[in-house]
Amino acid sequence: MSSETTTIDASVVQSRISISTSLAKNNESEEQPIFPKLSAIEAGGGRIEYRRVRCPPHRYTPLRENWEQILTPLVEYLKLQVRFNTKTRSVDMKTSTHTIDSGALQKAADFVSAFMMGFEVQDAVALLRLDDLYLESFQVTDVKLLRGDHLSRAIGRIAGQDGKTRFAIENATRTRVIIADSKIHLLGSYANIRVARNAICDLILGSPPGKVYNNMRNVAKRMNERY
Repeated sequence: MSSETTTIDASVVQSRISISTSLAKNNESEEQPIFPKLSAIEAGGGRIEYRRVRCPPHRYTPLRENWEQILTPLVEYLKLQVRFNTKTRSVDMKTSTHTIDSGALQKAADFVSAFMMGFEVQDAVALLRLDDLYLESFQVTDVKLLRGDHLSRAIGRIAGQDGKTRFAIENATRTRVIIADSKIHLLGSYANIRVARNAICDLILGSPPGKVYNNMRNVAKRMNERY
């Protein structure tokens, strides 16, 4: 067997190194173009976008009492134009020339919708500051078809005595839960909403609250270890 030996010419290696360094210097010397950030109207092709959120009758008085707290972040932080339409009883929002974020209108719609569902302003305003928060709603009858007293008992199991079960689910999963008749509204991150939804579904299906408490305690322990 014949073994072939390959020799590397030092001059070739040196020339390649010098070429690569000269190319790197040329790339650094070339100025990269810097484009200004598009406003919301420019990103939408020059069109003004609108959103309208209806106000249910039972949230009309809370909306009037908390109107200034709702209006301040929408106007000062998101730079939107907001008004309350008394004819349609809805909150109208639209972009302006001062609106910078192209997703500001959708954030504002989610924020106002969360308040209309029954969440506190302090909880709903987190939708404007954090990107990984979501809203989810479902009916008790979507989990199990219940009527009459059976439906009332299922809702009572979710709430618990003096709201004890609901508070336990909120504290363990770091979510916010609103029980509006047979509708359940959840506010939180995707993973936390899934855990809270599973606990609520277990209660609807008839699991005793003690078992759900133990599961919530284990979930809270795992979350504390994770974070």
